[in-house]
Amino acid sequence: MIMKKFWWLVTTAVIASAFTFVFFNEKKKESLPIVAIANYGPLKDLELSIQGIKNELSDNGFVDGQTIKIEIADIACDLSLIPQIIAKLKNCNPMVMVLVSTPIAQFAREKIRDIPLVYDAVTDPVAAGLIDGSRPGNNITGSSDMQDLGILLKFVKTIFPNAKAIGLPYLTAESNDTALLKMMERAAPDFGLSVVPIPVDQMRDVSIRMQGVSGKVDCIYVGAGGLLAAMPAIAAEAQKMGVPVFGAEDLAVRDGLALASYGVNTESVGRNAGKLVAKLLSGIDIKMLAPICPKSTDHMCVVNKKLAKKFGIRIPKNATLVE
Repeated sequence: MIMKKFWWLVTTAVIASAFTFVFFNEKKKESLPIVAIANYGPLKDLELSIQGIKNELSDNGFVDGQTIKIEIADIACDLSLIPQIIAKLKNCNPMVMVLVSTPIAQFAREKIRDIPLVYDAVTDPVAAGLIDGSRPGNNITGSSDMQDLGILLKFVKTIFPNAKAIGLPYLTAESNDTALLKMMERAAPDFGLSVVPIPVDQMRDVSIRMQGVSGKVDCIYVGAGGLLAAMPAIAAEAQKMGVPVFGAEDLAVRDGLALASYGVNTESVGRNAGKLVAKLLSGIDIKMLAPICPKSTDHMCVVNKKLAKKFGIRIPKNATLVE
């Protein structure tokens, strides 16, 4: 009887200790500074950028679940959900809010004044009205994925010297895409190329819009943004035309949809955003944190070996080959 009572007391003590540990551990998590991340959608390149943010924060001692708590929500590529997602994340009382994509950043900039904001994966933050020049706004700074188009176009002309026209699909409602079109139109003539705009109002129109430039382009370029989700349709139409597809990110190259990419490394864009978030968490005033643009070293060349063979091109020495 004494032994049973003893073991009952031991068991009770163990259960109580475990309960106390779990309770206080959960309380500790609840008290951690929150980093809220509003994401455009479950797109591979954006997920990679978010992982870059997490990696950079971890390298700076800000580990999710230990020293900070990261709350992520996405709009599933549905712009109408932006107000709902921003409101949801704001109610978490975050110390910093990260805005992944231009439309989300534009909305948050207009609606949120009392939380430091860090944009991520925005092509032209000045044209988007997020910042003025190279200075942060009152409560916003961030990391751009603006590609050096000169590097890309030089690469295109190196492997396709006879190319004269480059087709550019773009979403008419996205300032990221319209900014890219303007930049491409400025840069292309220096390389003997004209730009053929391929405006897309709705994602379902991609195939029809692509068919409209058949015989008018020598290659297609797809920038970072919402149209990455339509890459299979773009690649299918380009294949019918017999023209190669170039992309800003390498996932489409690895999937066999694009011949090559010479874009900004998406993970490095996220890491740049992570550096800014880490400094904000450390107490640095956002007005002291200049926005970050990619360097030439942030660019990376990736070529699909099978497609290179199909188009009969010589692969540059600095390229990373994928099957």
